[in-house]
Amino acid sequence: MEAPKRMVQIWMLILGAVIIYSDDHIFILRTFSESVTAEEAKQLRDEVREMFYHAFDGYMEHAFPHDELKPLSCEGEDTLGGYALTLIDSLDTLALLGDRERFTDSVEWIGKNLRFDINKTVSVFETTIRILGGLLSAHLIASDYNTGMRVPSYDGELLDLAEDLARRMLPAFDTPTGTHATGIPFGSVNLIHGVDENESKITSTAGGGTLTLEFGMLSRLTNDPIFEQVTKNAVMGIWARRSKINLVGAHIDVFSGEWTQKDAGIGTSIDSFYEYLLKAYLLFGDEEYIFIFQEAYRAAMHYLYNDPWYVEVNMNSAALVWPLFNSLQAFWPGLQVLAGDIEPAIRTHAAFFSVWKRYGFTPEGFNLATLSVQRGQKSYPLRPELIESTYWLYKATQDPRYLDAGRDMLASLQYGARCTCGYCHISDVEFHIQEDHMESFFLAETVKYLWLLFDLGAGPDNLIENGPYKYIFSTEGHLLPMTPQISLVREHCLYFGAYCRSSNLRLETNISGIAKKPGETNHSKTYSCPGPTCSLSRFTPQSSPAISGLVKGYCPGLTHGQRFGIKYAASADANLQDKSPTQRPADVVQSHSLVLVSNHNADQVDHVKHQDSSVEGSVVAQGEEKQQGKLIELFEGR
Repeated sequence: MEAPKRMVQIWMLILGAVIIYSDDHIFILRTFSESVTAEEAKQLRDEVREMFYHAFDGYMEHAFPHDELKPLSCEGEDTLGGYALTLIDSLDTLALLGDRERFTDSVEWIGKNLRFDINKTVSVFETTIRILGGLLSAHLIASDYNTGMRVPSYDGELLDLAEDLARRMLPAFDTPTGTHATGIPFGSVNLIHGVDENESKITSTAGGGTLTLEFGMLSRLTNDPIFEQVTKNAVMGIWARRSKINLVGAHIDVFSGEWTQKDAGIGTSIDSFYEYLLKAYLLFGDEEYIFIFQEAYRAAMHYLYNDPWYVEVNMNSAALVWPLFNSLQAFWPGLQVLAGDIEPAIRTHAAFFSVWKRYGFTPEGFNLATLSVQRGQKSYPLRPELIESTYWLYKATQDPRYLDAGRDMLASLQYGARCTCGYCHISDVEFHIQEDHMESFFLAETVKYLWLLFDLGAGPDNLIENGPYKYIFSTEGHLLPMTPQISLVREHCLYFGAYCRSSNLRLETNISGIAKKPGETNHSKTYSCPGPTCSLSRFTPQSSPAISGLVKGYCPGLTHGQRFGIKYAASADANLQDKSPTQRPADVVQSHSLVLVSNHNADQVDHVKHQDSSVEGSVVAQGEEKQQGKLIELFEGR
């Protein structure tokens, strides 16, 4: 059958068909069809909704409270920590679908039953992006009237759990490879005993550098900077060990800082390191991240990009190591959309999607030299990355080809992966052999991005597009809102307890007649610092905040109402934001500036950084001699 199969592959790839092989038969799902209409997009959106509930109900009926569902045998299995992983990973998808009843029930059950004082050794990376991110996202939805999904009985239980979990992971950061007192974390940690003495000292770049969003969000919600600082130290520790050509390897020793695998790429073991550099800047406004992202992105496009594919090279010499497309690379076009570099994103997505069309799924590895599935990498574990990039490109371009691509991918999942109680891993994309496992990220990401794609095509009606905030998606697809409390800390010292540079302190006396805290007198002394001087990025976690020139104090900024988005306070550095582009340093990436008048009595207008798109915004990735991309408007129909 090999010869006729090869000919069918070639012709159907040209015609744009979806091909499914079963035994000695070839099934062509679609050769020609019209583009998806708005009405069909609604139907496809409803089909994706049914897909979610087929899998979610299967998990709740047959696997809960185990971590994940075995969808063929209809049983549960514990794959991470044995704490209802799939339910936690699905919380914000339930909210996005508007399922108030199940979202409320799930939040209440987790608040009453989930505990992390268990003798389990868990992955720091997976626990952070799936559990910590899921808890924080659900907390922010359940506690806020503005989302339309507030849970009346909710009293911060998920945030308490998130803080407890994060503190149990802090021992993993006790390494000497960071820029301050902590370093690149171990890959695993025991939730009671910390890091085992026999724990491997080797971790991946993604594992050590993809923690900033969740831990940084937790710092802003708990007013404790240690979480953000340890993860930033880890990123800086990795970047400090980059090669002379600004590439990073895949694996590193967290104690010696030596690279143990020097293959540089944008896929396995490195992928989300790039992603969180850009997203940490978009969410938190920390310019150190965008400076690093610009350097890293420029190097990746110079040394790894073989238009339209990406290869792996030696991080020092840039010598070709591996001409391979691996499925985790498929997130990259979506990241390029957020960076404003649309043209290469379009070409790369087309190349990646051609692999999907060829097999009905993307294999874990596709050899670019032989144009065939890489031996030993034939599986498709329901990954979301290509669907994610399809969503972002449709959002950026409104090109109907991406709705068509989504329709094809939905058909593949329905015909090839759907099974008794959920959706199955595909162990062989050439023969569509199903495997008895369903990752939690199928409900957290794969279904979510597919639903959002068709909802955009139908006329968006969801929390992300029409809600009160812009949102950042974590690498697990969790919704992280850009509220003033979270995204404007550095501009406005948004919350009490910010750390101020000691050289800018003002001593103030409280004479209100009411003590601020137990133990404070009515005339207790507090310190205050001007808004622009507040900082979270210079705190040394293992020492007093007063050391290193920082003192904890009350920083003038937003009122309680302003803190939750009612209005924005005037920024003390508004004049700096008003500078024309020619007055800015050439390599500094700037967001759009949105001018808001806070009230009728204000003597000046407020300037706040406005992140484009419903979640993340666009940043221009600039080259040294020419601009590589152009800014793309992703919101309000522009």
